[in-house]
Amino acid sequence: MTLDRFYPIFDSADWLERLVPLGIKLVQLRMKDVSPMVLCDHIRRAKAICAEHGCTLVINDHWRIAIDEGCTYIHLGQEDLDDADMAAIQSAGLRLGISTHDKAELARALDLRPDYIALGPIYPTILKQMKWHQQGVEKLTTWRVAIGDTPLIAIGGMNIDRAAGAFAAGADVVAAVTDITLNDSPETRVRAWLAATR
Repeated sequence: MTLDRFYPIFDSADWLERLVPLGIKLVQLRMKDVSPMVLCDHIRRAKAICAEHGCTLVINDHWRIAIDEGCTYIHLGQEDLDDADMAAIQSAGLRLGISTHDKAELARALDLRPDYIALGPIYPTILKQMKWHQQGVEKLTTWRVAIGDTPLIAIGGMNIDRAAGAFAAGADVVAAVTDITLNDSPETRVRAWLAATR
C-alpha cells in the first residue's frame, strides 16, 4: 500500500469533513482526553467522509476502539506501545504506524514490522511539549538507510517550504498539523500542500 505524500493530522471529525473533500488521501484523527462515546462518534464520522472520498484514515492511539469500529489503520506513539496488545492488533489486521525519536525506539518499532515509521520533531513544534528537541532533516537520511523500504514520515514543525528538504533527505511522506489548523484559510493551505506534494 503506497501512502500519499501529504499526511495532515486533525483533532476532530469536523476538520476531516471540512478538508478531506479537497483531495486529502491520507489523514490521521488524533483525539486526546475525550470520552469513548465522543471518540466513537468522531471515528464513525471520519470513516464515512474518508470512505466517500477514497482517503486512508489512521486512528491515533485508541487501538481498542479502532478495532471495535472496524478501522484499518492505527498510529501508536512509544508510550502507547507500552500497553498495546500487539497480538490483538495483528489479529484484527490493523495496519500500524509508529512514532520514533531515537535509535532505541527505532529498533523497538522495527521489531513490530510497522507499515510506516514516523520521525520527529524534525523542526521545533508548538503542538506539544516534548523531551525531544528538533531532530533535523539529516536524521531522516539516517532513518532512511536503517528502515529500508518501510515508508518514512517526517513530522514536527513541517510546512510547505520545509517539505522539499524532508523529501530530499529521504522522507516519503510529510505530516502537518498546526500549519493547516492555525492558518487563516485552512482550505487554501490544504490546496497548496496538495499542489506541492503531488
